[in-house]
Amino acid sequence: MSSVPPGPTPSPSRTASDRSAFARRLPLAGVLRPNKPSDIWFKPATSVVVAAAVPNVTLLVLGRLDLVMYTMAGSFCALYAHNLPYAARARALAWVVAGMFASVGIALVTASLTTSVAVLVAVGAVLAATQKAVCDATRIGPPGHLIFTFISSASLFAPQRLGDVPGHLALTAGAGAVAWIVGMAPVLVRPHGPERRAVARALNAAAACAERPDHAAARGGAAAAVHAAWQSLLATGELTKDLTKDLARERTGERTGGRGDAARRALARLVVRAEVAIAAPGDADAAQLRGWAAGLRGAGAVPRPRPVAEGEDELLGIDAEFAAAAEAKPSLWRRIGPGSPVLPVALRTFVGCALAGYASLALGIGRPYWALVTAASLYQANVTLTWSRGVQRVVGNLAGVLVFAAIAPVAHGSQAALVLFCLAFSFGAEALITRNYWLGSLCVTPMALLVTEFARFQEAGELITDRVVDTLVGAALGVLAAVVVTNRRAGDHLERALAESEAAQEAAERVLAHGAGTLEGARRRLAASLVELRAAVDTAAGEWWQRALPEERVLAAERAGHRTLAATVRRQESGSVGETEGAGTDGPGDTCGARLG
Repeated sequence: MSSVPPGPTPSPSRTASDRSAFARRLPLAGVLRPNKPSDIWFKPATSVVVAAAVPNVTLLVLGRLDLVMYTMAGSFCALYAHNLPYAARARALAWVVAGMFASVGIALVTASLTTSVAVLVAVGAVLAATQKAVCDATRIGPPGHLIFTFISSASLFAPQRLGDVPGHLALTAGAGAVAWIVGMAPVLVRPHGPERRAVARALNAAAACAERPDHAAARGGAAAAVHAAWQSLLATGELTKDLTKDLARERTGERTGGRGDAARRALARLVVRAEVAIAAPGDADAAQLRGWAAGLRGAGAVPRPRPVAEGEDELLGIDAEFAAAAEAKPSLWRRIGPGSPVLPVALRTFVGCALAGYASLALGIGRPYWALVTAASLYQANVTLTWSRGVQRVVGNLAGVLVFAAIAPVAHGSQAALVLFCLAFSFGAEALITRNYWLGSLCVTPMALLVTEFARFQEAGELITDRVVDTLVGAALGVLAAVVVTNRRAGDHLERALAESEAAQEAAERVLAHGAGTLEGARRRLAASLVELRAAVDTAAGEWWQRALPEERVLAAERAGHRTLAATVRRQESGSVGETEGAGTDGPGDTCGARLG
């Protein structure tokens, strides 16, 4: 199911004794507290229901609900890529379906070739680690590797004959095609919906920064939201198409292409206004920013703010920046190969899943896939977040089996009731999981148990007992693996992010002072490096067995970077590149000079 992090990792600003500690305190306070739901929670919720209903109802009519597990594998692909623009979403969903097809294929072939549970656990652990590494490296977003691991692990422990594998994979591919269509269907109604939502978030975040200019978290959230909005607009490359020519034509009143191009340019200008507001929150009009954000709801015309001086020129450097970013993008192998920061977490996943699976087997659980899935579901960016997810998983699963015990008699009444309950729990899981992972597990757990009932009804007491044991074993050994398998690369990644931020800040200063380069490109590089630095700090701050964090250097880099970033935005307002008064200094008006929180 889709998920969000349980909360920000504590800031590295701690006492001297905390900084020198190798093992950090694992929190309990607030771990189960509900959060504000995602603004698009209903999109994956409705998508997965529709994508699952089509094949499930078809199989119900045909009397072949024993095949539901294979179609559900494809249907769950509808949970992915809802934040991506549709052109990028089409590619991402195709890769998700292909990845699911490959995962299920490996699992089914393995299950048909061996009945050794020890071998199946080993293959499941390898699959889980690979899925974790690929999903983290590609940043596919929620629900990440969890759905792949859940489906492939269940497939591993389902009785299988080699001759049936092609037919079962065809069901997965067919349901995956339905999921792709469902995920892409909204393009017919609201072709720029994802970009509009991303820009609206940036405007609202900028308004919050304007209302609380001295609040570190508001500044940090605004910077991240603006960066995400630019990433959304640039995801397909369409924004950069003939942008320079179009802006020149606009100034002379000429026609500048289609409605879609005009909408993307208008959205880009709104992001520019959000950047301007973050650079000078004291001068920003929060009500106006929120008004523009509200205007992006629905499918009406995109609000068009008045140009800020020569502010239209701010968009002209995006073309070069996008081309350079595309050339510099590392290959998938470089992102998951030797030296990659995702490898330690992938190793944790393998060790934790293997330990959980074998421990469950030793306790007499014949098909210990749930222990494996429980361990795989825990692994977040660092030990602290992994611990929090473990607590949420245990609480949610234990409560979820009680829900299953309550509805099992009704669900066993008819196959139609079984289908309806599965669809209802699929919707409920997505409706609740962004509020807190344990709330989503209230629906995920009974839904997973019901899926096992499609082939044949099982004794509820035995099923519940096995699930409780697997949950406790998987959570305990999963957290243990996170503690034992160290992630020294979190500190290395922080050092690299810090060096890149400092280099980007120096490059932007040179452009401001001497015009030595493209100001727009320097600004985008600096903004991206600051967002990456904050993510690296949050990851390293919650990791165990780390060397002391370079907190003073991080603080200085963030303050200097945000002063320079504000100066670049103000310079582009004036439309000139020269020496800016106060650039690189702690001027009184530079309220964004403080560190991101």
